[in-house]
Amino acid sequence: MYYNLRMVYITTPTKTVAKELGRLLLENRLAACVNILDGMDSMYWWKGELVEEQECVLLVKTHYSRMKKLTTLVNEHHPYECPCIISYTITEDEGNANYRDWLYNESLAKN
Repeated sequence: MYYNLRMVYITTPTKTVAKELGRLLLENRLAACVNILDGMDSMYWWKGELVEEQECVLLVKTHYSRMKKLTTLVNEHHPYECPCIISYTITEDEGNANYRDWLYNESLAKN
């Protein structure tokens, strides 16, 4: 079976924003599952300045076919000017096959 599943890494300024985005993605069936990791220390260059701040990570599991709508929704509702939205492929032959089956089915389910 060819799943074409993705893990999407999104950073947010707060846990509240991550929960709001996660709920929107789930309610719109653009994700099967989201995980929120709070309290990440981030350091990065932004507009020529070195920035240090705490952020929250929103991990989203979905199908490749949902990525364009997912990215559009996050961009529209995210407070950052340039939000981090990066997709990683979930491989076909590693990890729990039963979980991949569940993820595949939920990722393509309709409301």
